[in-house]
Amino acid sequence: MTSVDLLFRYAAPPTEATASALAKISEVYGIRKLNFDRAAGTLCVEYDATRLNAATVSSLVRQAGLEIEADLPPISSEQAPDQAPIA
Repeated sequence: MTSVDLLFRYAAPPTEATASALAKISEVYGIRKLNFDRAAGTLCVEYDATRLNAATVSSLVRQAGLEIEADLPPISSEQAPDQAPIA
């Protein structure tokens, strides 16, 4: 397993419907966890790169309805900033 974190900067905080849709992403095989950093306005998605790729993860986040301002470069799990788990 190769764990990769993909960081997204969002334009507006997620609505309740969007948060629910994002929570369902964690059920996708290969998604390990989702974390919001509300202070920084980012969502970090940890995924298994042997199962998924960055384009697929980005597509899942956008389909959930999160208004993405920017895709930030992938980072290894060891470099991930402290973040609050998605509710």
